[in-house]
Amino acid sequence: MGEGGDSAGTAAEAVAAAAAAARTGGVAGMGAAAWRRGAGVAGAAVGLVAAGAAVGVAVERLTVGRGMRRKARLALDAVGPYGTLRGTPGVAVADDGTSLHYEVDEVEGQPADGGRPRLLGRKPAPPVTVVFSHGYCLNQDSWHFQRAALRGVVRTVFWDQRSHGRSGRGKARRDGGEPVTIDRLGRDLKAVIDAAAPEGPLVLVGHSMGGMTMMALADQFPSLIAERVAAAAFVGTSPGLLSEVTYGLPVAGMNLVRRAVLPGAFKLMTDRTDLVEKGRRATSDIVGAIIKRYSFGTRDVDPVVARFAERLIEATPVDVVAEFYPAFDAHDKVAALSAFAGRPVLVLAGEKDLITPSSHSEVIADALPHAGLVVVPGAGHLVMLEQPQLVCEKLSELLAQVPAGLAGSRSGGRGAWARGEHRAAPE
Repeated sequence: MGEGGDSAGTAAEAVAAAAAAARTGGVAGMGAAAWRRGAGVAGAAVGLVAAGAAVGVAVERLTVGRGMRRKARLALDAVGPYGTLRGTPGVAVADDGTSLHYEVDEVEGQPADGGRPRLLGRKPAPPVTVVFSHGYCLNQDSWHFQRAALRGVVRTVFWDQRSHGRSGRGKARRDGGEPVTIDRLGRDLKAVIDAAAPEGPLVLVGHSMGGMTMMALADQFPSLIAERVAAAAFVGTSPGLLSEVTYGLPVAGMNLVRRAVLPGAFKLMTDRTDLVEKGRRATSDIVGAIIKRYSFGTRDVDPVVARFAERLIEATPVDVVAEFYPAFDAHDKVAALSAFAGRPVLVLAGEKDLITPSSHSEVIADALPHAGLVVVPGAGHLVMLEQPQLVCEKLSELLAQVPAGLAGSRSGGRGAWARGEHRAAPE
């Protein structure tokens, strides 16, 4: 099968052995060395899965200079303001009782209650609110640059998906709850909107899983889209067929990973969470390099930004990684995209995205012929961190098309966003 298949097979054996030990009580029966090896592989698999990959990537060269890289990461953690922006906090409650943390940034000089003067006794129109939904294994801070650019200019809401960031842990299937689905996330977004932006026009912005969450919202609450959503932006996301993504690996190797590695790895992450977390920390330099590979399209990313992305992913518990991943295979929301027809829509993707390839964004654009499709040359999955200025510019252009009175209007979806593909030049 070649080098990729051999690597996947070796990883599969190690993870399977560790998973078997988890079922029979841990180290007993397999030897401490074998257990540590399995836990280490599973820990590395966490980073791979968290970045959208699995195994089969050659990592031998990454083990050189491990101590130097660890020191560098500690130094980078002390640099830069990334992830420090905070707004007025609030908590929405999902329909299953899960607490969902959100933060609101108001327009500069405008109090939290809107502070809108009445005109002739009439209540003035509420402002446009831009709601940002983040991706898998991230949190609201992944929008750092966009938040900084829009801060004080337009009312914005940033929230943490369930089991991510500051939001509460959803009741996992193993604890008697329902399995996580993208539809569930769509209902969570509805709860956040009801709490943080109960009135007025909305602009929805979603990256990766966040874009899928928007599609699930539209599928279940089409009247909300029709009546209140004035524009939308889908960033590095997909309407479905994620089970066919190879993450840059040979098809045969990826199929082996899905069949022989992931089930055992997820079992280990769920049953022996503490041990797998230790394995992830023990292989953090390798995991960090893999995260960078699958997050960005070039090697020229600011090291502080790359480390920031690594920290976001590291903060996601391994059992959450395992709990959410199966939901993507079932995701299919092409039909739901029609709810966004007739209004300004931005579809933006990184040309070198290995997790949600730009071809998936093309499917979204094909379903919305009026949408503007922007493919960013050389950019990867975390395009909003890799090319923040360009993404901010495109979002600003989208927002410029959304006067407050346009909410829910079917007549304002053309202009600069009339159908056309754009190969944006990186900054």
